[in-house]
Amino acid sequence: MPELPEVETVRRGLQKIAKGRKINAIDVYYGKTITNDVEEFRQALIGQTIEDVDRRGKYLLFRFSNDLTMVSHLRMEGQYFSQPISGPIDKHTHVVFQFTDGTELCYHDTRKFGRMTLVSTGDEMQVGGLKTIGPEPTPEAFKLDYFAAELHKSRSKIKPFLLNQRHVAGLGNIYADEVLWMSKINPEQPANILTDSQIKDLHDNIIRELAQAIRYKGTTVHTFTDAFGDAGGFQERLNAYGHGGDKCPRCGTKMIKIKVAQRGTTYCPHCQPLREEQ
Repeated sequence: MPELPEVETVRRGLQKIAKGRKINAIDVYYGKTITNDVEEFRQALIGQTIEDVDRRGKYLLFRFSNDLTMVSHLRMEGQYFSQPISGPIDKHTHVVFQFTDGTELCYHDTRKFGRMTLVSTGDEMQVGGLKTIGPEPTPEAFKLDYFAAELHKSRSKIKPFLLNQRHVAGLGNIYADEVLWMSKINPEQPANILTDSQIKDLHDNIIRELAQAIRYKGTTVHTFTDAFGDAGGFQERLNAYGHGGDKCPRCGTKMIKIKVAQRGTTYCPHCQPLREEQ
């Protein structure tokens, strides 16, 4: 599933291939992609211009000229790409926005899990997981005091704590493994017994790692590509995720892969020991 760096990479591509384009027609081939009434969705957007594409956590926010916002969640394998009008449409292309400049924006989703919801601009934070989403992982929004307070009142293991978007936006399985490895924290460590130094290291590493992943245009493990069909570049820099059985880059110990909260989880048993509750 695309995490924050991948969705931000897609957003930046959409700024180049969709921003400023006026919609001439919309074809919907799989109606469940649209959570609104499909015909009402089409009629509301035909003739409108995409004025901007924003992001909140893992959600894309298309801003239209008539004060409407389309919330797009890519889920597992959703992808956007541009092509000339009347280009080939395969069975996994579910929505096509035709623009007046002779191009079209296609939404492709092999698994059919992605969704688009059209709302009045200003109401987007009432859609799905946006209702309860935590702060963006930036120095301005993600404060250490807030993070420490959230950890201290949680009885969760730290890995599922990080995956819960209520605490901080954008972390998924890949980057949770990475920031825990960087911070030398066991993924099964109870969140409420992390030390002050561990909390600060984890906080700072979340900000640092996601920013670096954005710089390298995200991580491609299976199918992720950006709006131009290019793979990300951060997969070559992963230290933990996908490295079960390999030597730890830091100490040389064999990395272990287990399941935590039903998610594959890789860590170093030497660098990331499970600390007993005090």
